[in-house]
Amino acid sequence: MSKVWIKAKRLEFARDVLRDFCISSKELEACFTSYEQEGRIGFPSLRDLIGQEMNKGLLWRLKDTAHLLFRHGEEGLLGRFLDWGLGYIFHEAVKLKEDAHQLENYAPWFSDIAASPLDEAERELMERLTVVLGQTRESIDREIRRIRYIMDACLDLFPICYNQYAESQLLARYLFDQQAIVREVFRNKYDPLVEGIYGAPPENMPLLAARSLREGGWVDHANAALDMLESMRPDHPDLAAERALLAKGMKLSGQRRKAAG
Repeated sequence: MSKVWIKAKRLEFARDVLRDFCISSKELEACFTSYEQEGRIGFPSLRDLIGQEMNKGLLWRLKDTAHLLFRHGEEGLLGRFLDWGLGYIFHEAVKLKEDAHQLENYAPWFSDIAASPLDEAERELMERLTVVLGQTRESIDREIRRIRYIMDACLDLFPICYNQYAESQLLARYLFDQQAIVREVFRNKYDPLVEGIYGAPPENMPLLAARSLREGGWVDHANAALDMLESMRPDHPDLAAERALLAKGMKLSGQRRKAAG
């Protein structure tokens, strides 16, 4: 891929990396919680999240997009750390998927065998083999701890690596539109994320989001973004102009609808 093409797509890649990180983090955490509560990791969910070479899942695409963004970008060493962390999560999840496959498919089989009549040699061999299933559980515990550890480090890296995207309408629109999942994933690190990108208060986030939403014809969402901006800074110098542009767009849209009717 040419560097010119990658540079032209950087704003999309930045939005996509944060979006896919949030979605995959939420799905991974659901798998971890299921394992901790029910003893099952959810192999089908992991399989779909990872995918395969000819049909890549979300985590695989996240890894590939992060490589394009951070290996050709201006984020420096910290960007390479974030790139490595996202790739590490993918590779650790691959190992987790294989362990989940063993646990979900063969642990019940061994349990059924243990409850059936066995001669002494068969039982001895079965007991030798089931030791490995216990080790598989230990591997799953370690893999979950490692993924959570790296995900937490990524939460700290995003605001540092993303401060150069403070003027991106695509990123601002995502952060505004998908506040719920971003807050859920970043938890107490949500405020440091938006302030790390936009400053405090992060007034440029709703302003840029409102512009993007207005240009896309999402009037109600654009109004909501301007309401957020007004709550942060009622005297923002661009607020009145943005309200006027939105009202003008609504009027033109209404006139088109009348003409079409």
